[in-house]
Amino acid sequence: LRIRRQQLGNIHPDVASSLNNLANVYSNQGKYVAAEALYEEALRISRQLLGDDHPDVATLLNTLANVCSDQGKYAAAEPLYEEALNIYRQQLGNENVDVVGSLKNLANVYRNQGKYVAAEALYEEALRISRQLLGDDHPDV
Repeated sequence: LRIRRQQLGNIHPDVASSLNNLANVYSNQGKYVAAEALYEEALRISRQLLGDDHPDVATLLNTLANVCSDQGKYAAAEPLYEEALNIYRQQLGNENVDVVGSLKNLANVYRNQGKYVAAEALYEEALRISRQLLGDDHPDV
């Protein structure tokens, strides 16, 4: 990361990638605060380079939201998951596996906050799309 910053500058896709990779390591080690800061920086760089509506930005929003959720910060995770879902729908359409993943992530956060009716609706939508994409007999359904 240090070398990439020195050679490429702070605003470069490879720097964002290194930040994301290091954040993944920290997250896997349970170092959520450190991971969160790195994901936030990677997200800022990616927004600047790719724009706010790029699917890669949505992926970073999801990973940042995952770290927030892992810490029990559901209120912080919720708008991140919502934004990621909106980007995926806009850019990839409703019938997409990334939309399904975002629906399930957001539903989990709703469930963890006691918003059971909202969670159920999202789980049902994710199931409907999964069946459509993968068929009833697929193990992910």
